[in-house]
Amino acid sequence: MHKELRKLVKELEAQGFEVEQTRNGHLTVRKGGVRITTFAGTPGDGRSWKNSLAHCKRAGFIWPRR
Repeated sequence: MHKELRKLVKELEAQGFEVEQTRNGHLTVRKGGVRITTFAGTPGDGRSWKNSLAHCKRAGFIWPRR
């Protein structure tokens, strides 16, 4: 897992989100049992990463933490 993604996962879990890795290496983010988004396992597509982060922010995630 990419270094920035590890930091993000740690912060997501600290803010009450559940993060699980799929068999394909992707990360599924849930809150209250509802799937919010899926992050790619590799940082190859930066736009995809930003789009997934935006989905998390709409669900109440605060990044970067102040």
